[in-house]
Amino acid sequence: MTTGARPWKIPESVLVVIHTPALDVLLIRRADAAGFWQSVTGSRDTADEPFALTAAREVAEETGIQCGEGSALASQLVDWQLSNIYEIYPRWRVRYAPGVTHNTEHLFGLCVPERLEPTLDPREHTDWQWLPYREAADACFSPSNAEAILLLPEFAR
Repeated sequence: MTTGARPWKIPESVLVVIHTPALDVLLIRRADAAGFWQSVTGSRDTADEPFALTAAREVAEETGIQCGEGSALASQLVDWQLSNIYEIYPRWRVRYAPGVTHNTEHLFGLCVPERLEPTLDPREHTDWQWLPYREAADACFSPSNAEAILLLPEFAR
């Protein structure tokens, strides 16, 4: 089934907290929701796509930062082995099959050596900023994203 030309989104996704060793966090602003700042997020492309592959793909698509297998940052992409189940905002439910109301989000961290300048896809994100992790959590529109960022000191290497 599809939403017009695109297949339904799979209600399993990743959230990747990109951060520096000093715990500064990269946030990107959504193009489809003014003022909605977030970490990198994205759904699996297929039901069997490994979450680490989803995470690396979404980081590359949304920021231009390469952290997939074989890249210099591959070892810095860490599965936190945590997930959240949350209700999908009504405005975005049309992307999912009828009756789908909840998503399971798997948490990852990506430590980059310094504040890198991302390359954004303007159809998805319109701005970016680096903030100390507590300020980044306060700036997020999503409570689950804010909670993930607040866990950063626990998971950062």
